[in-house]
Amino acid sequence: MSLDGKIADAQRSAARFSSAADLAHLEEKVAAADGVLFGGGTLRAYGTTLSVRNPDLLAQRRQRHQPNQPVQIVWSPSGNLDPKFRYFQQPVPRGLVTTVAGAQRWAETGLFEHIWTVPEAKTQPWDWPWILAQLKAAGIHHLALLGGGGLVAELLGHHCVHDIFITVCPLILGGATAPTPVDGAGFLSAIAPQLQLLSHRAVAGEVFLHYRVLPPLQGAGNSFTLENNHPSPTD
Repeated sequence: MSLDGKIADAQRSAARFSSAADLAHLEEKVAAADGVLFGGGTLRAYGTTLSVRNPDLLAQRRQRHQPNQPVQIVWSPSGNLDPKFRYFQQPVPRGLVTTVAGAQRWAETGLFEHIWTVPEAKTQPWDWPWILAQLKAAGIHHLALLGGGGLVAELLGHHCVHDIFITVCPLILGGATAPTPVDGAGFLSAIAPQLQLLSHRAVAGEVFLHYRVLPPLQGAGNSFTLENNHPSPTD
């Protein structure tokens, strides 16, 4: 994110302001995961997803008996995605979390290896603990979330985030409509998620932060890792 807490500019353009060191850091986190989750708005902004290309990271995945690539999962309630996105040509397994109507768009295309159809009763609001349980049943035990801010807010609100990795970049974007790492309605300070700083390091003007999300007083639900540097989903 920018120094003023924005993950994209006011036009929600693809955020390409981080360094090569940050991209390598992101690839490392992606390579550690069984699956990667991001919103439909993030996919529309970039048209692609981040695959694992580093030979050392690929070798580590094979040593852990993981396939070469994690499942790249897009959350799109509408299912309104352009099949011409380069994402659909990338050599990665693809997954879709969507509604019954959204799934109908893709059922016969073969472009998604996995389609998780969420019943309407579990989309008002979205029942993320139930959804994560479906992903876990499919062998996805370590899930990395790449954004955007609206999706992050959903998962934080359900106490489903375990770790947060944030890279602070040396620029200021400003703009009242520019997305932040956590969008949505926000949290009142009395019930806001509380964090514990585990590590920090500075590399050529960027600051890499790693936080642990502390469990709520009433107990935590499912959890996953958040590596957030993408715009908010707008489905």
